[in-house]
Amino acid sequence: MKMEGLLPIGSVVLLEKSSKRMMIIGYLQQQGDTQQVWDYVGLPYPEGYMGSERTYLFNHDQITRLFAIGYQDEEQFSFSTHLE
Repeated sequence: MKMEGLLPIGSVVLLEKSSKRMMIIGYLQQQGDTQQVWDYVGLPYPEGYMGSERTYLFNHDQITRLFAIGYQDEEQFSFSTHLE
């Protein structure tokens, strides 16, 4: 699946080599120990937030399936354009 641009907050995706869906909750997060910047931070879906040790960093190219597109409005479109 080829998707262009960053997905909005609230989007639910499946990552390669995973059977658990993730809900996107943020963008461009830096991993503390390596300083690597990841496209997204997500939470297990449908469980949601269960502590900071259960948040996951991943890149756009790791997404293999899109289940739901998160909320979009003018503010989100403007923010997304700014990020890209």
